[in-house]
This record gives sequence, C-alpha cells and structure tokens, in this order.
Amino acid sequence: MTYRVVWFKRDLRVHDHAPLHAAAQQGPVLCLYLIEPSLWRQPDAATQHYHFIRESLVTLDRQLQALGSQLHVAVGEAVEVLAALHAHAPFAALHAHEETGNALTYDRDRAVARWCRDQGVAWREWPQFGVVRGLRDRNHWSAHWEQHMRQPIGRMPDRLRPLVGAGSAPGVVPLVQATWPTPASLGLDPFEPPRRQRGGRDRAEAVLHDFWDDRCARYRGGISSPLSAPDACSRLSPYLAYGCLSLREVVQGTRAQLQHTDPALRRHRMGLQAFMSRLYWHCHFIQKLESEPELEWRNLHRGYDGLREHDHNPAHWQALMDGRTGWPMVDACVAMLRETGWLNFRMRAMLVSVAAYPLWLHWREVGLWLARQFLDYEPGIHWSQLQMQSGTTGINTTRVYNPIKQAHDHDPQGRFVRRWLPAMRRVPDTWLFEPWHMPDDVQRRCGLQPGQDLPVPLVDLDSATRRAKERVYALRRDPQVRAAKAEVVQRHGSRRTTGNATGSGPRTRSRASRDVASHQLSLDL
Repeated sequence: MTYRVVWFKRDLRVHDHAPLHAAAQQGPVLCLYLIEPSLWRQPDAATQHYHFIRESLVTLDRQLQALGSQLHVAVGEAVEVLAALHAHAPFAALHAHEETGNALTYDRDRAVARWCRDQGVAWREWPQFGVVRGLRDRNHWSAHWEQHMRQPIGRMPDRLRPLVGAGSAPGVVPLVQATWPTPASLGLDPFEPPRRQRGGRDRAEAVLHDFWDDRCARYRGGISSPLSAPDACSRLSPYLAYGCLSLREVVQGTRAQLQHTDPALRRHRMGLQAFMSRLYWHCHFIQKLESEPELEWRNLHRGYDGLREHDHNPAHWQALMDGRTGWPMVDACVAMLRETGWLNFRMRAMLVSVAAYPLWLHWREVGLWLARQFLDYEPGIHWSQLQMQSGTTGINTTRVYNPIKQAHDHDPQGRFVRRWLPAMRRVPDTWLFEPWHMPDDVQRRCGLQPGQDLPVPLVDLDSATRRAKERVYALRRDPQVRAAKAEVVQRHGSRRTTGNATGSGPRTRSRASRDVASHQLSLDL
C-alpha cells in the first residue's frame, strides 16, 4: 500500500497543519514522532522540554484518533528510523513543517533530505511561521510575513484513511504502547521546575481564550513588572514554541477579536494591539537564525569576536547559575525560573545584561543555561536576543539594565524579592535592594550578615558596568567595525515598526538599522 509519512516535530497539533492536510488528500498517512537521543543530549535541552512535549503528544494522539488514525513513536535518529520504516514498508513521501532549530536539527534535516533523494522519496516541507527560506535581505520580508498570516487557516482533514502494516515496523509503535526513555537515560538533568506550564492543545486553547476574554486588558502596562506579568502576559509562548497552536491562527484570531471588541473597552483593544506587534517580532527574530544559523555560536557582527571569549570568570558564572550574585532582583529572578520555567521579558533582558556587562560573561554559555531554564525556548528568538542584549549584533542600541534600578522601578515594595528570597523578608525596606550596605546594628536586629547569610556582589556594579561599556563602545567606534555594520543591517535589520491600529498589516520604514521595541523582546509574549 502506498502511503505517506507525516513527521511531527515542533508542530504538535492537527489544526492548521499543512503537511497533514496535504498528505491526507493523497492517501493513507503514518503520523510519526521521533525521540532522537542526539537531540536530547544537546546542551540546550532540558527535562521540562521533554515532559512538555510528551504531554502535548498525548493530546495530539487523541485528536488523531478522532480522525481515525493515531500517533506512532520511535526512539532513534531520524535517518535510521526512516530507513528502517522504509525497508519494512516503503513510503512515497515524507511531509513536515520547516524548522528553524539549533545546529543539530539543521544538520539532521539536511541528512534527511539527502536520504530522501537517494531513496526516491519526496521530501516536502511547509513554512510554519512567517519565516522565509533562502532570504537574501529584509526589503520585502514584512510583505512575506503578512501574506503567510493572511492565508486561510488550514482545514483539518475530515478523516484519515486507516493504515495497515506500515506501523508495525520494528521500533515504530503507537503512542499508547510506547516505552519512553527516562530523562536520565537521555543524558538530561532530572530536575524540572515544579510549577511549569503543562503541554497540550487543550491547555493552549484555554490559555488563549482566557487572554482574549480577560487578561489582554492588563497586557499594556502589566508585562514589565515580574509582579503583574504572570497574569498580564499571554502565556502562550511554550504553546507556540512547540506548535500546539499555529501562529497564523493566533494572529487571525487576535485580529478578529480586535474587530469585534467594543471600542469602549479601551484597555482590551490596546492590549490586543500591543500583542499583535509582538507576534510580528516573534517571526522577525526567528528569521535571523534562519538566514544565518551561525549566530547560535558566533557573533552576529564578526568585529566583536574576542570581546569576551577569553575572559570567562568561573566564580561569576557559578554565582549567576546559583542565584547568588548578591543583587536581590537578579537572584529572585533565578529563583522564579527554577520554580516556574518562566520569566517576563524585562527580567530576562536584565539577567542577560547583568551577565554580559558587570559579570562580563560570554553570551554562549549564558544562553545554553537559559535555554534549559526557559520552558518556551525557541532557538531563533533566544540566540538573537542573547546577542542583542550582550551588544554583539553591531546594529542595536546598547541596552544595559541596572538591577538595583529595575528593582526600584518594578518591585518598589519588595514583594517580588521577598517572595522568592525568603531570607530577604527580614531585611528592612531601606536596605532591601542593597543589603550589603546595612549598618552593623541593623544586621544584628535582622539576624543576617551579608557575606554569610546573604550573598554580596562579586563586583562593584557601577565600576564594572562602566568598564564593560567602555570596551563595547570602543569597538563600536572602530572604523572597521562601523564599516561592516551595513552588511549586518542589510541581512537582518528591521524594515518596519509595528502593525497598524487594527493589527491588519505592517507599515514599512526607511531606516533599517533599528529594531524598534525589540531590545526588551523575548518569546514570553
């Protein structure tokens, strides 16, 4: 029997799923998910990602069964599993979404493409986001994005034809019969945040509708502070990262909400408009990694090579990971990450800024650590953001966050710091964000001694930040570094600001050298 394989990767849904719809129109389909050991051994993988995917696959399998099919799972490397399946029961085509992932997934997909050519198997991929393969510059990218988002939502197949025999290939089993490797057997640290979001299309839809119906009113003005952001943010980022929702259905649904929202509900409308802008920037950043995969491990602007690579300080690095930098706002953010796997955009930016400037740590190791901490890790957005906040893109304004100022601005009563750092509950308000300055008599009354009961900063914030900025600015002024900036702008610079008032389309701009509003952007949405 001639059949087609639909390979699910980071697209764990049946709604708006072009590969599944196309394959179903041509005959029987085998729906396949691969647990690839090499992928899980990568330093950006974490147990929370593994379990979120597994939860999402349970929902996906239930949706497929409602269509008369089921999800099959195999443990192994992609080419090896496909070769074994093809040897058992040859298939005519392999269907999948394009993926802009880490270097391993890039190499893996190229290996799969070569195998398909050698075997005469048609290898078809569809874009999942508004990301363009083979893009040379950004001049018309906004139009591509808008065209993708305006296409009709892909219709779910009415029925999937039953497949007999092919699913019995060695190692390829229905999800309900699958024996999942333990995280430890895949080389993963067994720890995961106990309060992370759970995966699955049903949960994703509930979060989306809750945001549209209520929480969007708190979006503008609420997403900066770590106190209000957990409810004010959409909280859709992990569901978009793993494809439980398609970006197109979120964009079109949000535009429909804007059209039907009562104009008197001003805060709702403003929140939805701001959210639409961030959906655009979501793809803008993924396009950077798609166009230049090397930015995962090397500076986007090569003139910054050598800036931090040879100055790694193990004490600074360990203090950051342990949440013992001595700056309470930073350490509270690390504690929240450990517990929830999530942090709002401004606090993410602050973490990277502190790592890059006063602690003078290279973005690559910091990025791998944060990739494991963030449940919503999306490689394209993640690595672009790490470089932008570290000052190595060459095209973005240098943005340095002072963790003491951020605490005063976004946690003025110290509720966030005291929630996540219990020892700080004994520190008076006056000294809360700089407890190392407490006088001796205050220390005695609190029963706390900085340096023993509380960590103290390893560097003087002002002087360390000033030295770091001087080194970055010296490179920015270098004639050769300035001359090379134009090429980076041509390849990666933004050509627009935000959508129009109704979120119905992009507006172009003449100056490509600025990524407006992007300095604080992350996938947290």
